[in-house]
Amino acid sequence: MKILILNGPNLNMLGLREPDIYGSQTYDDLVAFVQQSAQELNLQVDVRQSNHEGELVTWIQQARGTADAIVINPAAYTHTSVAILDALLAVNLPAVEVHLSNVHAREEFRRVSYCAMACKQVVAGQGIQGYRAAMEYLLTNQ
Repeated sequence: MKILILNGPNLNMLGLREPDIYGSQTYDDLVAFVQQSAQELNLQVDVRQSNHEGELVTWIQQARGTADAIVINPAAYTHTSVAILDALLAVNLPAVEVHLSNVHAREEFRRVSYCAMACKQVVAGQGIQGYRAAMEYLLTNQ
C-alpha cells in the first residue's frame, strides 16, 4: 500500500513554533518517524510539506492513480480550504486527517474542518504518533 502524506503550512517550523502546543520535535523528526513507522507497517510513503494551498491541491490531484490513500495534516487550511476539500473529494481516495494538537479543545474556529468532510477518520492530539495511527487505520480499513 502506498500512502501520500501531506503536511500544510508552518509544519516545517515544528520544534520552533509554539512548542507548548506542537511539541519540541522538528519536522525532520516527524518525517523520520513516519518513514520508520511505514517500514514497520510494510507501507510505502511519500512525505511532503508545503505552505501553499495550490501546491497541496496539485499533489492531491496527482495522487489519483499513484497512491492508495492519503494522510493529510492541512494545518491552518483545515478551517478554510474548500479547494483542498474539493480535491480530496475529486480523487476519491481513502483519506485520514491528522493534527498534532487536540484541535477540538482549542479555539472555536479550529473545531471546524472542511477537509474532514472528505476523510474517513480524524486523528488529533496524539503528536507525531497520530501519523502512525492514521496509517494503521488506513491499513486495516481498506
